[in-house]
Amino acid sequence: MFEGQPKGLFALALANTGERFGYYTMLAIFVLFLKANFDLSAATAGTIYSTFLALVYFLPFIGGILADKFGYGKMVTVGIVAMFVGYVLLALPLGSSTLAWVCMFAALFIISAGTGLFKGNLQVMVGNLYDDPAYASKRDSAFSIFYMAINIGALFAPTAAVEIMRYAQETWGVSVNDSYHFAFAVACASLIVSMAIYYGFRRTFKHVEGGTPKQATGKASVAAEEISPRETKERIVALCLVFAVVIFFWMAFHQNGLTLTYFADEFTAKSSEGLESMMFDVWNLVAVIFIVYALFSFFQSKTGKAKTISGLVILLAAMFLGYRYNALSGTTPVDAPIFQQFNPFFVVALTPVSMAIFGSLAKKGKEPSAPRKIGLGMLVAACGYVLMLLASVGLLNPTEQAAAVEAGTASFVSPNWLVSTYLVLTFAELLLSPMGISFVSKVAPPKYKGMMMGGWFVATAIGNYLTAVAAWLWGDMPLWVVWGVLMVLCLLAALFIFSVMKRLEKVA
Repeated sequence: MFEGQPKGLFALALANTGERFGYYTMLAIFVLFLKANFDLSAATAGTIYSTFLALVYFLPFIGGILADKFGYGKMVTVGIVAMFVGYVLLALPLGSSTLAWVCMFAALFIISAGTGLFKGNLQVMVGNLYDDPAYASKRDSAFSIFYMAINIGALFAPTAAVEIMRYAQETWGVSVNDSYHFAFAVACASLIVSMAIYYGFRRTFKHVEGGTPKQATGKASVAAEEISPRETKERIVALCLVFAVVIFFWMAFHQNGLTLTYFADEFTAKSSEGLESMMFDVWNLVAVIFIVYALFSFFQSKTGKAKTISGLVILLAAMFLGYRYNALSGTTPVDAPIFQQFNPFFVVALTPVSMAIFGSLAKKGKEPSAPRKIGLGMLVAACGYVLMLLASVGLLNPTEQAAAVEAGTASFVSPNWLVSTYLVLTFAELLLSPMGISFVSKVAPPKYKGMMMGGWFVATAIGNYLTAVAAWLWGDMPLWVVWGVLMVLCLLAALFIFSVMKRLEKVA
């Protein structure tokens, strides 16, 4: 899995891990912060959330155009600095005054602009590492590793947000509203770490930063730029068809920070006990990840020493989990933001599983193409919202639920429904997102690599803006309508991509 990869991959992946940790720490609590601090409705908070996400994923298109002209490395550096400034503004405890509103909106714009310069261009640099024929065959696995690294940062983010808020409330006696700013300050620190990693290991990827004539004259680049105008057009059209489909995936998937968080906050049990409660401690999840990777290492290792080390890791992780289980007492609080740790956990834990499955299929010549994986991902995403439909059977609508909570007659569902939904959506994500990014980096015409990677993010941006549709339905509408709309859109997108599959596979 990790063998034979260029060192620059790991440096870029770790730099992204630091940045994503800060971003997801902020995102885990953002809509709850908007509702609590500014007393906003679910619909208004959802509109701000979706607009911010849309900017975060639209501005990489502009960032890509700038990078094609000035170099990827320069844009990444400016982006890191900008994001840091944005998180500092969010960390300022200004209450709900006019100044607080101004700083909040300024912070959101600066963070989204910084992300626009950083995110897509960093991924283009990863793709450029694999323009070297020596590494070309490892492109898909590289993006799976890169994607896994992103989610390592995201895995710890919800726990960091919840724990720093709890610590601030219990130790320093700050209010709940003010404690949100301590979590935003964590994001500031993460950007410093990201910057240190980027510059500390820059020598391993400096040759793909772009921006100099010398870097555009290599054999691979010259050969690639000789593609005909007709082929260029075919590639761009194929990419646009994929972009049209992924809009609806991100609309459905990024409900994790919106209606799925609302569901966690308003309809899900606030405590857990016994074996179930162990999954709400991130260190238990880390132990499970160690077991998964050690199992793969044990069966794939060719030496007795390697097998012994893997076996010891499995034993120690199992003993740790056994100890934690025996130490359980009472109930464990379940905070709404904590559910957002499950998607990155499943990504990290299941990435080697998915790579092993597709690696085995590839050896048999049966591995699905990247476009086909995207279509399958849309079908799986629809299944995730089937689970939410089942979870919502017999529940009140959100407006009725709020009244029932006030009256003390509200019903709540098991946390397992949401965890299961995140598992299914993660399967969909693994089929669609890393493969989609890899597809773009492979198919994009050389002169438009930054722009086309930006196009991927524009599609994501549109999908993210459309997340607000579900929030607008949140209130007087039955829950089955919210989940049903998302399910149907995923099915229609899957039908569309399978209808144009031959055209997509022609350029893949």
